[in-house]
Amino acid sequence: MHDLERCAELPLPLDDDSVDEFLLSHVVEHIRNTLPLMQELYRVAKPGAKAIVRLPHGASDDAWEDPTHVRSYFPQSFGYFSQPFYWRADYGYRGDWQPEKIYLLVSKQAYAGMTAEALSKIVRTDRNVVQEMVADLRAVKPIREPLRELQVPPRIEFVLS
Repeated sequence: MHDLERCAELPLPLDDDSVDEFLLSHVVEHIRNTLPLMQELYRVAKPGAKAIVRLPHGASDDAWEDPTHVRSYFPQSFGYFSQPFYWRADYGYRGDWQPEKIYLLVSKQAYAGMTAEALSKIVRTDRNVVQEMVADLRAVKPIREPLRELQVPPRIEFVLS
């Protein structure tokens, strides 16, 4: 048991570089300050460890209706768990999770037959298109420098469900 809200002052009871994979299923949207959590997970992650994060898409009612959700996330949000995104400002975060792929789950009944390009446009303008979002992150060790040119965008993939 561990209070994930307290990762800034209370480390996880795990050794450095000891975990191969994390599953955060509908967790991070409930955490007020996610950066200390992600930094702690990074500390205990083995080089190349995976973190799979499942959560509501920020443009869905599911992200906002639940009063226990404290933050919404979008596909680009996961870049802020990597070091290259801090090229403009240093917030003290010292983790480096490379977002490799973002899966956007959409209704097969509503969107079957649409191209990825058409879905991408709809997702940016309409609410409640994406039912759920799954991000695959990889721990990059040693940590990269906060340089804009090191940013690598994740692959976005639509999944009909």
